[in-house]
Amino acid sequence: MLSDQTIRIVKEITPLVAANAETITRRFYTLMFEGDPQVKAFFNQAHQHSGGQQNALAGAICAYFTHIDNPAVLMPAVELIAQKHCSLGIKPEHYPIVGKHLLAAIKDVMGEGATDEIIDAVAEAYQFLADIFIAREGAIYDEQQSAPGGWNGYRTFIVDRKVPESDVVTSFYLRPEDQGPLPPFLPGQYITVHIDHPTTPTSPRNYSLSERPGVEHFRISVKREERLSPDAPDGLISSHLHDAIQPGHRVKVGPPCGEFTIDPATTQSGRPIVLLAGGIGVTPLLSMAKSIVHANPDASIYFLQAVRNSRVHAFADEIENLASLSPNMHTRVLYDAPLEDDVENKKCDDVGFITTKLLREWTPYDDADFYFCGPKPFMQNVHACLQELGVDETRVRYEFFGPKEELQCPMKNVG
Repeated sequence: MLSDQTIRIVKEITPLVAANAETITRRFYTLMFEGDPQVKAFFNQAHQHSGGQQNALAGAICAYFTHIDNPAVLMPAVELIAQKHCSLGIKPEHYPIVGKHLLAAIKDVMGEGATDEIIDAVAEAYQFLADIFIAREGAIYDEQQSAPGGWNGYRTFIVDRKVPESDVVTSFYLRPEDQGPLPPFLPGQYITVHIDHPTTPTSPRNYSLSERPGVEHFRISVKREERLSPDAPDGLISSHLHDAIQPGHRVKVGPPCGEFTIDPATTQSGRPIVLLAGGIGVTPLLSMAKSIVHANPDASIYFLQAVRNSRVHAFADEIENLASLSPNMHTRVLYDAPLEDDVENKKCDDVGFITTKLLREWTPYDDADFYFCGPKPFMQNVHACLQELGVDETRVRYEFFGPKEELQCPMKNVG
């Protein structure tokens, strides 16, 4: 347990740390990558380049310091981060490296304000949280290893098929090279893919599984991300997958991870499920929908897909076919930038964005469980709409990269 003195000190410095959180995290990553460059392999440099990783860590630090006297509040966030750590192979020996550079960053940014007493308190608080993560991650690794067909680390898979889903999305069907069984997973989980890029050292990438459990392959569906410049890390791996990885190629794959999941058995209760997908955020939700229909064809499902237009609209036929198997599955497609003939050819149901009015009229929002995933503006908008509808947070699940506070800002499309 944390000492009363540590709790008091951390609470006292929380406003100052919060005001400088992003400066601290940026300094932290600089110090860590310079002092222990071997850990750089664990970090997606596209997220570093965009500032998303720094923002996410800043949000996590602020949340921990704010709730230092009630860490139980943080357990959902702990689970999310622990799953991510296990997907990347983070081990107990990495935590002292992070702690060393985090304390150094706080000293650098806070200057004389970072007294020995404060640094000792932060060190104790960090170790307390590190021990929680180490214990949970150890349990996850054990669960992965002991599952039928399970493993730790990386396993070699063969690309069995490569199927274009739209102009920008391609699905890769993966089978184990050893022809052994695949482990069970929960719909919504992701796998980690490590690609040996021919010119640039890269970190592993997480891709949601877009197929249901219980079939003889894993399927990931990858959007080709735009390269902002030839030297930028954005889109490096997605472009390589689209351009260079072909059927018969080998890839290294980590076991399924992630806590943005649904248990199809829970749909037996009769509570409606609303799945709201923005762009490539459709992938975990498609796995959920297929799993629910397979387990309970009579389940009440509302599946809304928001995309730009028919050129980038993935899985249109697959979702339509799935709905034909389920008498209580309702689908809707929104285009916010339709092509000239998209509306005339009825490629979409509506033009525009998700609004509170649409959700009020189309979904059973009073008792449904909501799952949503997509780009940040989409997520902010949906979250704001659900808040305006008064949907309790216990019925809302989402996957979002970044501080939760960024998800809760007001949006224009509420109305």
